[in-house]
Amino acid sequence: MYTVRVRSDFSSAHFLRGYKGKCEELHGHNWQVELAVKSGRLDEIGMMIDFKELKNILKEVLSEFDHKNLNELEDFLEVNPTSENIAKSIFEKIKGKRAGLDILEVTVWETPSSAATYSA
Repeated sequence: MYTVRVRSDFSSAHFLRGYKGKCEELHGHNWQVELAVKSGRLDEIGMMIDFKELKNILKEVLSEFDHKNLNELEDFLEVNPTSENIAKSIFEKIKGKRAGLDILEVTVWETPSSAATYSA
């Protein structure tokens, strides 16, 4: 089994409803996102998928989050925009962009030392 990973980033604001502490106030992050896909096969030149193609797919999805208040986006009107829920949202959006892409996981870093991963 082969795994290919790409990373990108976006900046946005959010707040956590029902949370008691600093994160209940509107604040921002420079989020880092890693997308991992897997396959047991390579193409005729020995590649699973071109890194450039995978980066473009990730960047297209992240553009929906960039410089936004995440609480105002449809995906987060009823659920908190936590790192966990953001990872799931990105996973589902990428899944809808390219049929046949076997997504292993999406990891979202809120800070350099704090991350959440979603996998199906």
